[in-house]
This record gives sequence, C-alpha cells and structure tokens, in this order.
Amino acid sequence: VCVSYYKKNVGRWSGLHLTTSLLAVTLLTSFGSSMLYGYNLAVVNSPAGYIKDFYNRTIVSRNGTGVSEKTLTVMYSLTVSVFAIGGLVGSLLVGILVTKFGRKGTVVNSSVLVFIAGSLMGLSRICGSPEMVILGRFITGIHSGVSLSVVPMYLGEIAPKNLRGFLGLIPSIFICVGVFAAQILGLRELLGKDEHWPLFLSLVVVPTFVQLVLLPWFPESPRYLLMEKRNIHATIAALKRYRAKPNIQVEVEEMQQEQRSLSSVETVSVWQLLLDDSVRWQLLSVVVINIGMQLSGIDAIWFYTNDIFENADIPAAQIQYTTVGTGAIEVVAGLIGCFTIERLGRRPLMIGGFGFMGLCCAGITLSLVLQARVAFMRYVSVACVVGIIAGFCIGPAGVPFLMTAELFKQSHRPAAYIVGGSLNWISNFTVGFVFPFLQMSAGSFCYLVFCGVCLAVATYVFFIIPETKNKTFMEISQMFATKEVMLFRRANQLKLRKMNGYGALESSSMEFDSSASCP
Repeated sequence: VCVSYYKKNVGRWSGLHLTTSLLAVTLLTSFGSSMLYGYNLAVVNSPAGYIKDFYNRTIVSRNGTGVSEKTLTVMYSLTVSVFAIGGLVGSLLVGILVTKFGRKGTVVNSSVLVFIAGSLMGLSRICGSPEMVILGRFITGIHSGVSLSVVPMYLGEIAPKNLRGFLGLIPSIFICVGVFAAQILGLRELLGKDEHWPLFLSLVVVPTFVQLVLLPWFPESPRYLLMEKRNIHATIAALKRYRAKPNIQVEVEEMQQEQRSLSSVETVSVWQLLLDDSVRWQLLSVVVINIGMQLSGIDAIWFYTNDIFENADIPAAQIQYTTVGTGAIEVVAGLIGCFTIERLGRRPLMIGGFGFMGLCCAGITLSLVLQARVAFMRYVSVACVVGIIAGFCIGPAGVPFLMTAELFKQSHRPAAYIVGGSLNWISNFTVGFVFPFLQMSAGSFCYLVFCGVCLAVATYVFFIIPETKNKTFMEISQMFATKEVMLFRRANQLKLRKMNGYGALESSSMEFDSSASCP
C-alpha cells in the first residue's frame, strides 16, 4: 500500500517514476540482506535460557561436570558479541569485494555466508556443539558487516537523485522489520520453545534464498559499469531497466562528467582517503554521524527495555508482548522517515531524530531519579523509551548509510563505507562493553552521556552538513568544495588580523569580499 501510494503521488510530483525493476531490486536486497541484520540482533534474546542450558548439558556430557552460572554467562555473552566482531571484519572487506565483484555481485556472492551460518546453527544441537552456534553467529556478523555497507551503496548508485532518499531508507525499514520478526517468532506460542531454537536461529536462510534466486536477473550498478568497468553499452542497458523514461542521455553525461573530474577512476584506499584534503569535511561528517548513530544509546535502550518495563509495573508475562509493541513502533517510525525524506530532506530527519533522542535520554534520567517519589514517572520512562526508539528509526537509523553514499564520488565511496562501517561496529561493541560499567558508576545519570552525544551530533549536522536532497553527486562535492574555500578565506582573514593591524585588515577584507562572488 505504501509503495503504491508513493508511485501514484511522489513519483508523479518529482517527474521520475519508480520503475518495477528499481523497486524490485530495492525490496530484494533489503529483504534478503538488510533484514537479516535486524533479525540477528534480536534473535538470541528470546531463547537465551535454552541456549545456556544447551551449553551446560553439552559440557556435562563431555566432561562429566557442569560449569558455573558465571561461565555460562560468559559463553552466552560471547555468542551475542561475536556478531559485532564479525560485522567489523565484514565492513573491512567491503572495499575489496565491491571492486572485484561489483555492488550487486557482492550482495549475491556474500549470500553463501548465510547458508554456511544457517547450517552451523541449525545443526548445532544435533551435533552437540556450542562452537557451531558461536561460529555461525560470527559468520552472520561478517555477512551483516558487508550488507550494511554494500546495499546502501548499490541502491544509492542505481537510484535517480530525486528517489535516492526514499529508496535509501527502505533497508533501514527492513532492519526494523527483522527485529520485529524475531520478536514475533520468539513468542512462546511460536518458536520461543526449547525444541525450536536451532530452527529459530537458522531461519535466516529463507530470505537469502529468495534474494539469491531473483537478484542475479537484475543489472549491476550503472556507475560501476561505466566508471570502473568502462562498459558504456552495459551502462545504457542497465539505465534503461532502472528508468521509466527512455531518454537517459542526461544521466549518462552526468556520470561521464564525474568520471572526467576524477584524477583516477581507480578506487582509493582507506589510507589515501584519510590523506585526501579535498574530502576532509565529508570524511569528518561520516565519522561523526556513524559514531553518533551507535553512541546515541539506542543499543543500551534496547538491551535494558525489559528492566524499564518491569519498573513500570508491567506484569512479567506481558513484557514480551510489550517488547513486540516497541518493534511495531520501530517499523512505523521507519515508514514515516522513508515517506518524508524526499519532502523534508536529510538534515531535518537527522537533526530532529538526534535532538528528540537527546531530550528523551534526559527524560529517562529525570524519571529514574524521581520515580521513587513520584509514581507516574515510571510511565514517563516508558514513554521516553518509545520516544528514543521512534526518534532513532525516523532518521538516525538509516540516513547515515545513505549520506555516506551521497557525500563521496565513485572513487572514494568504497573506502568511505569501510571507515563508516568499521566505526559503526566498533562503537556498537564499545557501547555493549562499557555501558554496564557506566551504569554502575553513574547510575541513572548514565543516560545524560547519550543525551550529550545526541545533541552534539544534531548540532554538527545543523552547522556543517548541507542538504543533499535532489542533488547529484557532483553538486554535493561542489557544495563541500565551496565550504572548504570559505573556511580557508576566514582562516586567512584571522591571520591578517593578528599580523597586520586594523589598517591592513580593512584592505584585506575588501580584497576577500571582492573575490567572494568568484566561482
């Protein structure tokens, strides 16, 4: 219904319609790759007790004696956290994979990891091997690390500029759908039973199988075909599949202009990206929004949602259904962001999302401090949890991946995704490791740290990152180049003020003002 609405309205307003091929590729890659990330985040929560029992029984059968509860907790924590370690490994492989196999080729070829991981986890109880569960989680992490970077890169390159935001946020909606699906299937009435947890973990192979069967029939990224493979005929054929209008000459010329503007069409390395002064602000922006995405506290909120619900006097038997309700809120918030991004732009969703999350983090601190004296504050904390989740899913959940594609030209894009993806996973792991200690030391005030991070990122986006809505990649690069020139001129003016005194400053200021209108 949502896609039909968009095709009938937004597509007509913008002048470029959403074609069947473009929509199919977006849904396939989001369903078969991005959704698995959300599913694997939440799938281990419901069967945690059953997985620990399996670990204990296996150790007893091997050694004749069990292990302590602390050891079991460490083994389960490893099962959970090894997913993030695999994600970091996958994000570091992105540059090599997309250069060798292409964007679509990487999505297709990485699917084999899911089948390996699903087989390991699905057969782990039959084989009596906890190691298979842990290894399977590590491999699914590698796949998610690759997918979180490659899918937005692929969709950003095949989408026309006026649909890039809409299509770029669909993967984030499917991440929310993956979390929601894991919460639903993890209910005791469905797969939340001891005998079903291996099947529950291995269901990731189903969407990947659908993607593997259908995605090879669609073209590769036209930008990759032209700029890296230098195949103009394949580029034109791909554009004709992805565009509603037969006239694609303007778009081909725009890509060729970008190609000519590059000193080399070879993909730059991460080290070369870090040393390139021409993209310093783009790189800093990617660093800020990707670190801020994880340090916003969303992972801590998800992890401690059940404790907050218990403090709000929600019956223990009903908490699992309340958690499913938060999953539904994630999906609805993601849809709101997806259908407003082409009207509002990227900046309002990022500034509003991070700003609202910061206010809700402050609200949680206030409610936790006062709930012992003011009864209704318990419900304020629940509302703030919902607000943080909704604020995150509207913008910060998906826009950073989209903006990483938009802020860089073809030659720098893979390296930018390596930087952004690796920082994302490292920050994810850091929050999971540090938050328990932060909570022990700061108590209820630990959420003020996340409040500060959210407000700082919102401020940075407000002052530094320009609006990229309906802009070509060349136009976005020129906006940052203009910012670099303006900052350079201001720096020179400050130097002249210190060196030459007021008389020299006045003449130098006139000189800069007279040149300000020059391109």
